[in-house]
Amino acid sequence: MSMSIHADAVVLLWRTDLELRIVDRCSASDFKDPLSKKVADGTKTRKVKTSHLLRIDEHDFTMRPAFAGPAVPVGVDVQVESLDSISEVDMDFTMTLYLRHYWKDERLAFPSSTNKSMTFDGRLVKKIWVPDVFFVHSKRSFIHDTTTDNIMLRVFPDGHVLYSLRVTVTAACNMDFSRFPLDSQTCTLELESYAYTDEDLMLYWKSGDESLSTDDRISLSQFLIQKFHTTSRLAFYSSTGWYNRLYINFTLRRHIFFFLLQTYFPATLMVMLSWVSFWIDRRAVPARVSLGITTVLTMSTIITGVNASMPRVSYIKAVDIYLWVSFVFVFLSVLEYAAVNYLTTVRDGKERKLREKVREQSQTLPCTCGMSHTRTMMLDGTYSEADVNSLAGYTRASMTAEDASEKQERMVVHLSLDESTGTKKKGIRGFRIIQNTHAIDTYSRMIFPGAYILFNLIYWCVYC
Repeated sequence: MSMSIHADAVVLLWRTDLELRIVDRCSASDFKDPLSKKVADGTKTRKVKTSHLLRIDEHDFTMRPAFAGPAVPVGVDVQVESLDSISEVDMDFTMTLYLRHYWKDERLAFPSSTNKSMTFDGRLVKKIWVPDVFFVHSKRSFIHDTTTDNIMLRVFPDGHVLYSLRVTVTAACNMDFSRFPLDSQTCTLELESYAYTDEDLMLYWKSGDESLSTDDRISLSQFLIQKFHTTSRLAFYSSTGWYNRLYINFTLRRHIFFFLLQTYFPATLMVMLSWVSFWIDRRAVPARVSLGITTVLTMSTIITGVNASMPRVSYIKAVDIYLWVSFVFVFLSVLEYAAVNYLTTVRDGKERKLREKVREQSQTLPCTCGMSHTRTMMLDGTYSEADVNSLAGYTRASMTAEDASEKQERMVVHLSLDESTGTKKKGIRGFRIIQNTHAIDTYSRMIFPGAYILFNLIYWCVYC
């Protein structure tokens, strides 16, 4: 009897413990986070692998679709992500873009009840046929690989394929700098099949001009992007044949404000500074010489700085015309003072000789108060014509005494000329202008600014 009671107690305890475990498990499942529930994995339910579904092992994907048949149409569209840089020295540009290819390969068709596409990464690209598009005239290019290769392959049930990749390419751009920096440049990125001629592969823009899209936020520091557009044509190689080539064209207009501040304004100020020497006394040799040399050296520095950032082209640029004409104006202002200084030295020497001669003759010559048909001329140019005429009645002796008393380097020369002779009058007048070195500075104050303003009007009308 005791043994049966003991067995019933053990069974009761076992049932109680089992019920408690069931209750604990049910309560835990009731309060479990729904996010922690496992999602059905489609790869486990699929009975065949991707390679088997697409029948990759059953076909030779080293050959193009429809081999020995008509050319395979491959549509292309491009989305420009950024235009990174434009280099005038290397004559190239760098662009980052999304390049997408569209074609149909019936070998990749697969059955699907939902008609949904399958998307793969770059690992499947190595197992199937893809177009061998490359960038013509490219210097450097690479496919981005952060964090993985930026390649996407999408296969549709009917065999249509979308192949997309993110590329950065640096390509050559033939630039014309004859109007630099008031120029516009048109650069082109060219796409072409490397191996397949137009008989095997027909490369075309998928949606015409709408095949090219750009980001509105694309901007460059030195250029204004005016427009993007697409074109296509055939390219011929004598050894291989005709190929379809696609073009991405974009036009850039250079911002002029930077060059106005860095080149044109400094050059103009240097030319204007050289004109200051025309208002400095011609006897102040150190001041005028140092000013002229400073402006010449500054213009040379500006020209060197501009050419250092430009390619060594064999033709003249618009900025070269402006800078070299400005340099000529600055250099002519130095030559102007050299001429003034030389003529002043020559005149002073002649004045000293004439003073000595007049001093010797004043002791022997009679009074010249009654001289007729005489013309008085001031070589110094400090008196007006009326002042000169008013001195005709003075004797040489009196004039010499006045010069000696005032200690001035002024001299009156009495030239006995027949006023009826027109040729002699013109000769005297021309001689007076040459000898009057102060008049050269006076004329330069008007001629130099006037000529430079005229040059600027012509320059900006031609190039703007």
